[in-house]
Amino acid sequence: MPGIEKLPIEETLEDSPQTRSLLGVFEEDTAAMSNYCTMLYQAMHRIYDAQNELSAATHLTSRLLKEYDKQRFPLGGDDEVMSSTLQQFAKVIDELSSCHAVLSTQLADAMMFPISQFKERDLKEILTLKEVFQISSDDHDTAINRYSRLSKRKDNDKMRAEAVEDVYTSRKKQHQTMMHYFCSLNTLQYKKKTALLEPLLGYMQAQISFFKMGSENLSQQWEDFLATIGTSVQNVRREMEEEVGHMQQTIEQMERSCDPLYAPCDPDPLHSPVCRTLTQKQGYLYVRNKTGLVSSSWERQYFFTQGGNLMQQGRAEVAGGLVTDLDNASVMAVDSDDRRFCFQVTSFDGKKVVTLQAESRKDCEEWIATINNISRRIYLSENAEEVAARVNQSAIEAVTPSPSFQQRHDSMRPASKSRAGRTGSISSVGSEPSPALSALSLDALVAPETPIQFDIISPVSEENAGHGKTAAQAGRRSNPFGESGDKTLESEDSILHQLFIVRFLGCMEVKNAESPDVIPETMRQILAARAIHNIFRMTESHLLVTCDCLKLIDPQTQVTRLRFPLSSVIQSSSHQDNKRLFGFVLHSASGHPDGRGAVCYILESNDDGEKICDSIGLAKQIALHSVLDRKASEKRKEQDKAKEKQKEELSKQKQIEKDLEEQSRLIAASSRPANSAAAGADGHFVVLSNSQSEDSDAGGDEGKKKGESDA
Repeated sequence: MPGIEKLPIEETLEDSPQTRSLLGVFEEDTAAMSNYCTMLYQAMHRIYDAQNELSAATHLTSRLLKEYDKQRFPLGGDDEVMSSTLQQFAKVIDELSSCHAVLSTQLADAMMFPISQFKERDLKEILTLKEVFQISSDDHDTAINRYSRLSKRKDNDKMRAEAVEDVYTSRKKQHQTMMHYFCSLNTLQYKKKTALLEPLLGYMQAQISFFKMGSENLSQQWEDFLATIGTSVQNVRREMEEEVGHMQQTIEQMERSCDPLYAPCDPDPLHSPVCRTLTQKQGYLYVRNKTGLVSSSWERQYFFTQGGNLMQQGRAEVAGGLVTDLDNASVMAVDSDDRRFCFQVTSFDGKKVVTLQAESRKDCEEWIATINNISRRIYLSENAEEVAARVNQSAIEAVTPSPSFQQRHDSMRPASKSRAGRTGSISSVGSEPSPALSALSLDALVAPETPIQFDIISPVSEENAGHGKTAAQAGRRSNPFGESGDKTLESEDSILHQLFIVRFLGCMEVKNAESPDVIPETMRQILAARAIHNIFRMTESHLLVTCDCLKLIDPQTQVTRLRFPLSSVIQSSSHQDNKRLFGFVLHSASGHPDGRGAVCYILESNDDGEKICDSIGLAKQIALHSVLDRKASEKRKEQDKAKEKQKEELSKQKQIEKDLEEQSRLIAASSRPANSAAAGADGHFVVLSNSQSEDSDAGGDEGKKKGESDA
């Protein structure tokens, strides 16, 4: 006999679409077998009815032949030969009638009884279990929908306990019913062979017995064949009994081990901790579908990861469909007004966002960890789980004080005190730094135990106070969002105006703002702290890069959350491996002149982070050129003012010369005598006037030279 197909009882609790699809195949096979068995039963019942009719007809024929002598025929009624012949025939036919009666009894016992039992008992039991399983499955869906609709705002202990108990009872009932249903379907694969072979075997044995009673010439080959079939039927029956026993043991073990899994939430989180090394996961989740502008609905689907893709599959579907590509995707836990344990998956380009809901917090965190591992392409490694474990362990060690910064400082203090004089001599000759100094290199970048800010806290109130003072002094109106109201700065923004979609990861104070390693070190500490403290929520904003400042704007309300003057940006760079991560260092308000007290901001973008850093660098260059151009224009204005002033002085000097000449002419005309002596004196005056004019011209030249030297 070929191998028997079986349903996996171990997968009944998961109730995956693959198991449902396989169950559908078995149910189709059962329906086809039921139809075929019904037709076969009708055919065999006709044989049985025909055999009974043949037996009754033969017996009636024998009785009629025996009553021939009692008949009174008008002609030839006293034919003794005919009567004796018919009596012989009656005797033979009576014996044949007895054989047919025995054959009818054998057909009823060996042919009709097995197929009637299979049709009336086994097939009806399958149909009954199918109805019970369908009811239990519907009850489980109703219970899990009721549990998932519990609101975290309106949730109370009584309703939650009732919902959990309802889910527990319905899931346990569904699991047990499904296991017994699978067991019956698996048993049916064996019974359908015996149900077909046993009636035929009984029919053939009854026919052979019937013919043996009339003749001993039946071939021995048929007897051997029927004996072989009988042996095979016994073997199948024995194997079926062993398999039924094994399935019963499996059902008992599954009932004992799966009892804690019926509840949707784990009562003991320490007993089953969150596994963060998964690179594959599957299970049922609720997905939010938008049905209108503001309305949405939740649908329960089976989700699973396949390579770098997130797939979903309905119960009635044969294969799954693609939801989104998880390579370089981002995932974070989100708060929903009407659901708990929700998380959001965003594609690498930010164009597709999927909101999902898990059954419990543990399941939600495992889905987030799995998608994060797939986003880092850990699944492409040979030992994916080991690589994921190593990455998570390195993230834990990144924020675990082992050894702490304080211990490293304490261990280095004696060496620094005893070798204070030698350190200066060593550094003077330019030798390599000691291991103690390299061990403290991280402390030189980020101060030990520096607090990390994971969310945007907009200093609007503080800025409003400062802006209010300046507005009162300058007589300008202050902006309620903390933005400057200077129109000259806004005019410069028109030169460069670029907008990027970013997510705020965190910020912290750094010590050495000029070091190129300060941004990578800050990224490492912030990402490690997020992984350790299970902080997956990120605030999405719009980063506006202008020639004057950097702004983080709320995408919904268009309110400026943070504003950084471009002059305070010290440096910016992206991550070496993950180009979507970038950061920039700013001078804090209370920063020291040597670079201490600066703040490093780390963000994640949908595009390449290097583009944003290049945009910031371009904005600084444009701002620098604008400052230089403004200074050059101011210098030209000063030169133009000096030239105008010089021209005014020259014009004044010429006017003075003209006035002096006019006065000299008036004096000469008033003092002219009537005689020749007066004429001589007049010529003398003219000479004096000419000399005076020459002196005035010389004075004008000297004034002009003096004005040029002053300019």
